[in-house]
Amino acid sequence: MANEGQSRTARRNQMKASKKKKGKPLFKKILLTIFIVGLVLMIGTGGLFAYYISSAPKLDESQLSTPFSSKVYDMNDKLITDLAGAERRTKVTYDDLPPVLKDAVIATEDSRFYDHIGIDFRRIVAAVGANITSGFGAEGASTITQQVVKRSFLTSKKTIERKVQEQYLAIKLDQEYSKEKILEMYMNKIYYGAGAYGVSEAAKTYFGKEDLSELTLPQAALLAGLPQRPSAYNPFENPDLAKDRINTVLNLMVMHGKITEQEAEEAKKTDVKDMLDKTETEKETPYDAFIKKVKEEVKAKMDGADIHRDGLKIYTTLDPKAQESVQELLSSDGPISWPDEEIQTGVAVTDTKTGAVRAIGGGRDYQGSNLNYATDITRQAGSTFKPIMAYGPAIEYNKISTYHQIKDEEYEVNGKDINNFDNRFRGWVSARYALSRSLNVPAIKTLQDVGMDQAVEFASGLGIDIENPQPVEAYGGGATGVNPLQMAGAFAAFGNEGVYNEPYTVRKIEVPGEDTLDTKPEPKSAMNSYTAYMISDMLQTTMSEGSGQAANISGLPEAGKTGTTNREDTAPDSWFNGYTTNYSISIWTGYNDMSGLSQAGKDIPKQIFKPLMTQLSEGKETADFNKPESVVQLEVEEGSRPAKLPSSNTPQSRVVTELFHVDNQPSKVSKKFKQLDPVSSMTGEYSEESNSIELNWSYGDTEDVSFQVSVSIDGGEYRELTTTKDKSASVSNVQQGSTYQFAVKAISDSGEAESSESTGERVQVPGVQGNPLETPEEESPEEEPSTEEPSEEEEQAPEENNEDTPDNEEDTPPDEGTDEEPPAPEEGSGEGNENNQDDNSGEGNDQGNENQNSENSGNNGESGESEGSEDSTNEESPEEPAPEQPNTDEQESTDEAA
Repeated sequence: MANEGQSRTARRNQMKASKKKKGKPLFKKILLTIFIVGLVLMIGTGGLFAYYISSAPKLDESQLSTPFSSKVYDMNDKLITDLAGAERRTKVTYDDLPPVLKDAVIATEDSRFYDHIGIDFRRIVAAVGANITSGFGAEGASTITQQVVKRSFLTSKKTIERKVQEQYLAIKLDQEYSKEKILEMYMNKIYYGAGAYGVSEAAKTYFGKEDLSELTLPQAALLAGLPQRPSAYNPFENPDLAKDRINTVLNLMVMHGKITEQEAEEAKKTDVKDMLDKTETEKETPYDAFIKKVKEEVKAKMDGADIHRDGLKIYTTLDPKAQESVQELLSSDGPISWPDEEIQTGVAVTDTKTGAVRAIGGGRDYQGSNLNYATDITRQAGSTFKPIMAYGPAIEYNKISTYHQIKDEEYEVNGKDINNFDNRFRGWVSARYALSRSLNVPAIKTLQDVGMDQAVEFASGLGIDIENPQPVEAYGGGATGVNPLQMAGAFAAFGNEGVYNEPYTVRKIEVPGEDTLDTKPEPKSAMNSYTAYMISDMLQTTMSEGSGQAANISGLPEAGKTGTTNREDTAPDSWFNGYTTNYSISIWTGYNDMSGLSQAGKDIPKQIFKPLMTQLSEGKETADFNKPESVVQLEVEEGSRPAKLPSSNTPQSRVVTELFHVDNQPSKVSKKFKQLDPVSSMTGEYSEESNSIELNWSYGDTEDVSFQVSVSIDGGEYRELTTTKDKSASVSNVQQGSTYQFAVKAISDSGEAESSESTGERVQVPGVQGNPLETPEEESPEEEPSTEEPSEEEEQAPEENNEDTPDNEEDTPPDEGTDEEPPAPEEGSGEGNENNQDDNSGEGNDQGNENQNSENSGNNGESGESEGSEDSTNEESPEEPAPEQPNTDEQESTDEAA
């Protein structure tokens, strides 16, 4: 037993020892694993960094001494300009730099410049902390040496690879060059804004100083502070920001012991504007207005890129010929007679099919620091908004036709009276006429019919965001502001079958050592092709007959729209937007202070458009606008409302040609100038039992048709018996032995069609002449000649009862080919019927009014005026069916489907 207990004790001790032995190797394994992973990471990171370093560019002395500028190319890939041309870069040596300038730069950019090895480890640690808390790239640690490297060999892209290469090359540069040489490189390489590279050029640009030793402390402080944000701190454009930057630099100089507090305070008293050179103007870059837009676009599409530093190859859409034409037209020595020196103009030219900007006219005698009136303004668009906010949406969503009828009349919206430009109203007009003559009331009515939400959506598809939508946006009188570049892009969509391209100036960008960036925007469908074509067709009428005639170019298929704005009885803005299938041009004219334009000022956009579009189109085939299959071109009867097809009797002068959507075209034929068909199968029978005559006849479609029944007894004068909607009539208490000659003709209830020829029927009453015919008391009608001859049986009647009837007269109406017709009743006897027709006509007018919001039709011209094809009449025409429809049970279709 003892041995057995000893054995158990031994086993327990052995197990404890075994556990202790097993625990030690596990801990060691964890430590070993951590060490191995760390080593691998270090090796991997080191390997990655080694790869980055091995792929870093070599130090090239030529690149160190010359700014790595961007080059800009035109639409044909020909070089336009090098944005660091020699004329804007004057090299200086280290000895040319005055101590005050060197101190300002060192204190601001790199206070330990003379002590570090090209990189500053203290700044790196601070930057790493900021990047951990705020994300990579939140704070930089670049020394002056690193900035020289970056601007000479690398891009501004914030990546680990670029940062590793930058630090490696900075150490290498610091080893191979003296601190003085590196500072000299920096001062010659940095971009200072306003087109100036290098500190020497900057001193001349801002202060007019050739000798840097003449720089004052505040001037040196400004030059030291500019490179961080050269555009923002430009003292010509932003003197307040420039002043803040100067104060920051002065404080840094005090902090690092470069100047005293007293010197700093004295320098801070200097007014920025007082130290600038008033005579030194920015030196002109070729095509300044266009290049300014290119810079903005590159900055927006490439995060952190700088067109003046990064050595980019920028391929633009510029057409030098178009740009030079624009600049010539806007120069003081050009062909335009400017009313005064203050009036300004902005011009934008885009490619209709692609949205590529071909030219930008930033203003008269434009220079780069000025406001670009083609891209930077926001002004009311005036009536150039009518296709965008009224007629375009109405065609797109409601499928109205170019003949669509709107009543131009006194009108009020939100308590405001809406007037036209000439304070006249024209009654019923077509959409084509209203748009081409730039009428305001029809535009607002059209916008209200289609709805504001849909109008805003339509405008948004054309790159225009409507602010605080109001009905007056129908003619550009609201809060929305636009510029010529926006409007050129928007109108181009009408000429491009409804496809919108955002205007762009940059096609692609080549970044040194990286891929090429395609910057062209994607095309978008803004509307259906039928909308684009119908708007273009109406705007062609604007050019040929309407408000754009002064800009019309004979033989060129073009469309265009004028526009002016109103403010306190003045017109501060004048626009013209015109386009072909090749080019879209938008032109604005006005004053900075919103002063009213004279008539000469209002005409300038049209005076610019005509020669400009002529020059652009020379030697280039210009196709007409393409009519899609969804649009039909139809002749309609002018004055019909809703639209009706002309009949064979419609005078040619009353026939107009308009455009309709295939799903919303008229189908009925107008009866306004048509003679109704005569009645047929007419019979008359005498009933001896009731002593009456029963008349019956046949007729096709009786809508809007009544029948006038007249009678002649024994060859006497015709008089009207009745007018009825029935196809039968009964005459009682007839005279014995008399001969009754009846005449029935179809008449139009609305008066829109001529009455038919009379159809006759003769009835011989047997017996001896006796009782007179009982009829309502009416005035004696005008005598109507007999249209029938007796039958053989009737010829046997007593002679005295037929004394006024020729023996050979037949019992049939006159031939339709002759002019014979039973005469209409005398004026007095038909009075009641005539009044009825007038009433019906009035009802037709009311119907026309009720149908105004459907596809109506009517006047295309001004009331009482002749406008060519726009001759008008205020007579309204209710809807009528086509004559003699074989199937009278067929449901009547509307002239234009809803």
